[in-house]
Formats: sequence, C-alpha cells, structure tokens
Amino acid sequence: MAATGVPGSRVVRSAKLGQLAAEQAVRGVGRRLSMIGRTEEARQVLAERSAMQTAQQIVAVLGSMKGSAMKLGQMLSVLDLDFVPEAYREQFREQFAALRDRAPAVPFAKMRAVIEGDLGPLARTFADFDETAIASASIGQVHRATLRDGRTVAVKVKYPGVERAVNADISNLEFLSKMGKSILPTMADTGVLEEIAGNLRSELDYLREARTQHRVAQRYRGHPFITVPDALEQYCSHNVLVTEFVESRPFSHIQTLPDAERDRLGELIYRFYIGSLFADYEFCGDPHPGNVLLADDGRLAFVDFGLYNEMDPVHVEFERSCLRAAAEGRPEDVYDAWVGRGIIDPESGVTVAECQAYVWAATGWHLLDEVVTITPELATGAILLAVDPRSVEFQGMHSQMLPPEHVFSRRADLFTFATLGQLRVTANWHLLAREWLYGEPAHTAIGRECEQWRRRSR
Repeated sequence: MAATGVPGSRVVRSAKLGQLAAEQAVRGVGRRLSMIGRTEEARQVLAERSAMQTAQQIVAVLGSMKGSAMKLGQMLSVLDLDFVPEAYREQFREQFAALRDRAPAVPFAKMRAVIEGDLGPLARTFADFDETAIASASIGQVHRATLRDGRTVAVKVKYPGVERAVNADISNLEFLSKMGKSILPTMADTGVLEEIAGNLRSELDYLREARTQHRVAQRYRGHPFITVPDALEQYCSHNVLVTEFVESRPFSHIQTLPDAERDRLGELIYRFYIGSLFADYEFCGDPHPGNVLLADDGRLAFVDFGLYNEMDPVHVEFERSCLRAAAEGRPEDVYDAWVGRGIIDPESGVTVAECQAYVWAATGWHLLDEVVTITPELATGAILLAVDPRSVEFQGMHSQMLPPEHVFSRRADLFTFATLGQLRVTANWHLLAREWLYGEPAHTAIGRECEQWRRRSR
C-alpha cells in the first residue's frame, strides 16, 4: 500500500487527511467530514465565556487545587487554541501551559514533613537535597537529590492532603463539570471527568507506580532511542517515589528543533505510547508534553507511570480488528462488531456510515496511507469530534456507551495525537501502524533498528 501523489506542503497534507478520511468513511452520504472539526462553532462558544478573560485566575485556582482539577488543566494545555478568540489566545496558552510545566510548588517545609514522615530524617537517605522543585504535577512535585551512595535521583513527593482532595473531587464531579464547562465544552461530559477521577486513584499509589516503572525501565534497558529512568524501590514509600535522574531538556526544547529531528522524535513518541498497547498489551495512559524529555545522551526519556494500564488481550484484539475493518473499508464489520460488543444499541438509529465516520474521525491518523503532518488544530478537531457531546456530526454516537476497558486506551490514543500535534510532526503514520495492525516488518530505519534491538534483548 504505497502512498502516491503526496502533497508537498505540510498544511496541504494535513487538510488532505480530512478529505480522504471523509471520502472513504461516508462516501455515498453526499457530504464530507472534516478532521479538523467545527472550529467556528467552538470559537463562538468560547467567545461567550468569561473564562477567556480570566485565564490567570483559573490557573491559580486549578493549580492550588492540585488533584483532579489540575489534571483537567494539564489535559487542556495540549489542545489547539486556534478556536480561542485571538485577543485571549496567548494568555490562555501560557496560563494552561503553566499547569503542565510550572505548576505552583508547595513550600519545601511542608514537603519535607511528608518525606521524613515516610523515610525518616533526610540525612539518613540523602547526602544532598535541592529544596527547589524542578517539576510540579497534579499529585506531587519533583526535587533533585543525591543519595548517600552518590547517585543523583529524582524524588517525587505527594502533596500534603492531596489524597483527601482527590477523594473530594471524585465525590464532587458536579463542581468539576461546571469548571470544565467554563473552559471548554468538551469537558462538560461527566463521563470524561469520572474517567479522570477514577484513574487518579491509581496515581495516588506510589508503591504501585514504583513497581510499574521498574518493570518498564527494565524492558527498555539498553534501547537505542528510548530510556525510562528506573525506580529505586528500596527508597519508595506511600508518599515518596525515588527514581534515577535523567539529565535532559524539556518538551519545549524539542519544539524548537528542526523539522527532521522533530519528525524522528515524533516517531519514537508514537512507538512508545501507541505501539506498546498492541505489542505488550499495556500502555501509559497519560501522554502529555510534561512527561517527554530529551535526554542529554540523545535518547527520548519518558517519565510518570502513575496512569499505567494493562489490557486484556481479548480487548486489544477487538480494537485491532475494528481498526483493520475501518482501514479496509468494511464499515458493516465495524458496525456489527460494535453492536455485538454492546457499544452501539441497534435501536439507537446510529447508522453504519456514522459508525465508520466516527472511527475515522477519532483514529484516522492510523488508517490513512498518506504522509500527514499532525497539527494542533488537526489533533484538537479529532478530540472534539470524538468526545464533545455538542458535536452535530456524531450526536447518535455520543449517546452510546464505550465500555470502561476501552475508555482508557482511547484517551491515551487521542492525547498522544494531541502531544504530537504540539510538535507539528510529519510521517506516514499508517505505515508505522501496519506493524501492529498486521504484524508487518518495520517500514522505517528507526523501526528496523528497534526490531534488531528487540531480537538481541530477548
């Protein structure tokens, strides 16, 4: 399935994705589906929201709340802002990026009490401890430290009282729904908020995260392009997670690299976040720019394994078979599979064409055999079409219920797409996907080297 007639312009190639997806998904319906979504409608809605004028205040509230509310802000920070009124766009972008990269830190005196409550006096474990946080996230903040044996480590410490805050958020989804509505209508869906809050429970379990990170780090030990810092389980506790420290530069630096280098790193992000589900039946469910670093040795480093999920191979194979059917133009098979799985109620009025179009809108970047540049607008359009209950294109689909075992993987897919959109990377993503869709040999030099490494490491 070689790509032919590839447009030269990145913008043109991106637009072509929407055109070709529509032609395959809804041919005979008499209309075309745009992968970039109804951005004008979203712009009008957001223009009416006073939150556009108070982005800094919203960030202060979300950042101080931590927990579920802050996670909401982090998710919003990867979405395209072209549909935000231009007068507020830069302020909105900067303020929500702050939740991802520069969230307000808790004073060290309070964090020290948490550490020493679990590990005893700092001097017992650490020869040196930097009191200034190097990163702040939704559940805890990260400090650089030196163990008594001389190793440099990253120490993630849970915020005091964050467990109570998360549990309160879980019990108070109505409040989060109202806040979500004031920022982006997509987040008005309480099902999305319930998924966020439910997954936050696993993020609170640092001992589980340490075991997971150690296992994943061992899997990628010696990888030519990817590194995962190992968890030092002997120093980890309920509130403290200690891992190897990776000397690195942040995602914002990766965004400044030349096109070819960003494309190369984009392929690695795709392989790490998407390929692992279909190759290993497990995946990291929290893809966002704050969790991707460029290590000083040139490898791409992935951090934060609090939202890591294993998936029953039966469910993975169901997703694989549906994607293959959509890619091969077998919409009836997609519809029948979704009805059989209980995703679509056959009495709901959802048509075969609507089902196929929905799959293409949300996952078409894996299915289209063309070179495509993922832009922020393209990624945001897919997310809006997939989850925004106001979307006129898929009103029937939005009334259906995706089984819980698939919600997590679909979120990971969509937010990998959004993360890649922040890099504006170009590839034939379908050729990469064919490795896990059909078990084909790698189509890229990076893929072939990864295959060689995998064979050597078995």
